[in-house]
Order: sequence, then C-alpha cells, then structure tokens
Amino acid sequence: MTKMRKKTMVKKTTRITKAAKIAKIKRIISIILVIIFLASSIAWIGYACVNRGTKGNKENKDSMDKKGNKENKDSEDISDGLVGQNNSENNSRNGEGSGEGKEVGENGESIESRESSREKEEGGKHGEIATEPSQPEIDLEKIKPNEAGKIMVVMFHNFVETFTPTKYDKGEYTTTFQAFEELLHNLYDKGYRLISLKDYIGNNISVPAGCIPMVFTFDDGTQGQFNLVEEDGELKVNKRSAVGIMEEFYSKYPDFGLEGTFFVNLGLSTFSGKGTLSERLKYLIDKGFEIGNHTLNHINLTDVKSSDKLMQEIGGNQKKMYELVPEYKMFSFSLPYGAPSKELMEYVISGEYEGVEYENLVILEVGWDPALSPVSKKLDLLSVHRVRSPGINPEKFDLYWWLENISREDEYISDGNPDIFTIQESKMDSIDTAKLKDKQLSVYD
Repeated sequence: MTKMRKKTMVKKTTRITKAAKIAKIKRIISIILVIIFLASSIAWIGYACVNRGTKGNKENKDSMDKKGNKENKDSEDISDGLVGQNNSENNSRNGEGSGEGKEVGENGESIESRESSREKEEGGKHGEIATEPSQPEIDLEKIKPNEAGKIMVVMFHNFVETFTPTKYDKGEYTTTFQAFEELLHNLYDKGYRLISLKDYIGNNISVPAGCIPMVFTFDDGTQGQFNLVEEDGELKVNKRSAVGIMEEFYSKYPDFGLEGTFFVNLGLSTFSGKGTLSERLKYLIDKGFEIGNHTLNHINLTDVKSSDKLMQEIGGNQKKMYELVPEYKMFSFSLPYGAPSKELMEYVISGEYEGVEYENLVILEVGWDPALSPVSKKLDLLSVHRVRSPGINPEKFDLYWWLENISREDEYISDGNPDIFTIQESKMDSIDTAKLKDKQLSVYD
C-alpha cells in the first residue's frame, strides 16, 4: 500500500510539474504577443503622423504652385504687343490655337515653368546678366550663339518666268521663279529661317538654336510677287508667284517660316490679277504677311518740296489702306528709289493727311549690306539697310555675294530661346541693354 501511494504521488507530482511548465510557456507567449501588439501600434501611430505631415506639405506645395502659375498667367495676359496686329497672326498661320497645351521639355517640365524657375534663380530682374546659367539648354561651344550679330533684310522686286536682258534692263532687280525656288532651298540648307519685320524691330526673334534669322521684303506690289487666280469659282494664290512658291515651300518645310513685308503703292496697279485690290490685300494679311507704305504713287522724295505734298503721298497711301482694309495701320516705310528726303524727313516719319495720321516706326533703304542686331547701339530704325536679292545677272553685294562672303561670326546666331538674349562677353560693348526690355541677358566666354 505504501509503495502504491508513493507511485501515485510521483505521477501526480510529474503531472503538476508539466502543467506548470505549459502554463509558464503560455504566459511567455502571451507577453510576447502583447509586446508585438504594442510595438505594432506605436509604429502605426508614427507612420500615420509622418504621412499626415507629408500630405499636408504636398497640399501646401500644390496650393502655392497653383497660385504661382495663376500669377504668371495673369502677368502674361496683360502684356502688350509692339504695334498693329498681335502674335495671333503667327498662331493662326501655324495652326497654334490658344487651347493647345504648353510646350514641354525633355524632362516633362513645361518650358514656361522652367523659364519661371530660371528667372527666380537668377534674380528675376529684366536685363540681369546670367553668366552661369543653372541649367544650360544648349551646347554653347557647339552653337556659339551671337545675338548681337547682323541680320539680312532682303529686298525683292520683280519675279518672272523667263527674262531677256535689254540695253535698259539688265535684270538686276528681276528674279525668275525657278531661281527663287532654288534660293529658298539654298537658304534653308544654310540654316536661315524667316522672321517678320515687326519681330525684327521688336527684338522678338524666335528661330531654332544655331539658325540665322532673315527678313524678306518686297517693293512695288508687282504681279510676280503675288496675284490671285480663279479655280473652280474660288480665288486662290497663283502658284507661279513668289507667294505661291513660298506657300508650297512652307508646306514641306514649316520650320523655314512664312513671313514677308510687301511695300505697296495703292495709287498704282498693285498685284494685278483676279479679285479686287481689297481681296488681294486681305489674302496676304490673313496669311500673316505685313503690308508697308511705299507712297501712294511711288514718287521720288527728293523731288518733293512741300510737307503737304509729302503727307499727301504717305498719308494718302494709309488713307487708301483704311478704305480697302479697315483698321489696318501700316508701321513701316520703304524709300522709293532708296532716296530719302533731306529737308522733310520728319514728315516721312509721321504726319497727317485729311484726318488720317500715320507713323513709320522703321524706314528701309535700298540695300547693299546686312542690318544690325535689333539691340545694337548703332542701329537706327529710321535708316535700316537691306541686301538686294539675286538678279538675273549677279551683282556685287547682292544676296548670293553676301552668302559667300559674310562670316558666321558676324551673323546673328540664335540661342533658340526668344526670352533670353545670348552673346559672348567680348560683344557686350556693342549692345544697348535698354533695348533688351524684358529679356534675360546671358553672357558666356
């Protein structure tokens, strides 16, 4: 009995010991689980706090960005153009509507935002020198931009299919249509791109980086420059005209541009062909071309002895323009025969005839050399030089002569950004910084 009792007590003690161990393990596991739960709770609370702060910062940043963008937009909306029609002419011609998105750079950032950031980094002051741009957009050593260089303003007169020189007309001012087509290809291959006369005098030049701006001007309103023909009951440009050839070239090479200024004498035959004179002028204006004053009857200004007669010719031409195209004000003047008036020049610049006021912001001479940069200290907008177009017989100082003889270092080489004016430090003395207006000045060695 005693042995049996002892065995029973040993078994009971063993069971108690095992139960105690199991209970102890359960308590340890419970403690571990509690610790894990508490640690997880603390971690989640920390994450929630950090996330809330990050979200708040992002919302504040988005709010500030929206506010900044709105202020930039408001600032842009109140800016004015130089004169006459605004840049919507270029937009309508190139198919660029106001509803299109902003231009985007390679990194996905809008060009507008990038320029705004650059302006803030560089001080945001107009005309401030940026000697070390934070994010150079072009390879300065490769492009070597020189926006203090010269720009060729080309002067055209007559365009014909064929031409036979005579004793009195050797063809110095006449170009064949085929030669004009070849010229456009030549200019394009050499990196020239067209800009308007308005953009030249306003220093609003926008051509790709490394390209050279050029201005086309046409004197006398000849039929070969432009005329309308009737096709299927509709008025269309004659393809065998300078404008027709330019439009065809532009359809293939839109980056070349479709620009030009036509200096007309509205008292004489102008763009002879189909349609009324009003329809002809409106066609050119709707395409984005500019119309300039060349006097009413192509008079020689040196023969005019009275201010009344001079204002009759220049103001009368503007008056006629208002009758043909209401509200279209000409801002440029080309000297007939290249002859300025010595005594009455103030009336060439501005005046009034029969209640019609006129003002010529730029006066062009007959050409022989390239024009100066729009910000040059020496540029006189009342005496802008031009280069004669290639004629039937080559002449010294005509366009082809200059294409062979002008140095690239002397020409205006674009940096590709119309809002920044880029030059080498060695050319700083040649520019008038006041003419930069709201453009940023970038200088490099």
